[in-house]
Amino acid sequence: MSAATPDRPRRVRVDAQRNIDALIDAAREVFRVSGVDAPVREITSKAGVGLATFYRHFPERSDLVTAVFRHEVDACADTAATLAAEHEPLEALVRWLRRFTEFVGAKRGLAAALHSGNPAFEPLPAYFQQRFEPALEPLLAAAAAAGEIRGDVKPLELLHAVSRLCSPTGVDHSGDERMVGLLIDGLRFGAKPGR
Repeated sequence: MSAATPDRPRRVRVDAQRNIDALIDAAREVFRVSGVDAPVREITSKAGVGLATFYRHFPERSDLVTAVFRHEVDACADTAATLAAEHEPLEALVRWLRRFTEFVGAKRGLAAALHSGNPAFEPLPAYFQQRFEPALEPLLAAAAAAGEIRGDVKPLELLHAVSRLCSPTGVDHSGDERMVGLLIDGLRFGAKPGR
């Protein structure tokens, strides 16, 4: 059996990982401005690597789009535990929902690719749910236990609500945070103080 199996991916050399990280960071920035169809040279130039390095790590554009999407999901989901440790329950929840709103805004650049029908992207919605539901659930539970929000909201419902509020047609998304603020006010309605 080889060292690289689906259960145990092969280790990446430090310099190779540095190149991968630089390409993902560069692609994330380029995608926000130019979309996922931006020229590869624009990404490699921003990352400071050559085309051969790019294609060695990301043979298909879908590989890079998937890597950027997963990176964004992980970065957002990972903030939940930090916020819970540093803030009161409602404040932690509000801050994380704002961070998730930023994620949804960043994802817009990837939306066309994710909904293109390319089979490479089919696992991504499940990854989204797998990472965000467990991140949000303890924040909701803590805020409900503190009597600051209603206790009957499920994580997936709230994730879908924020995503839909922040994904209207058109290009002006300046009101996203305000809309999410109104949604948070709605979570407070029916809260049971003094639990």
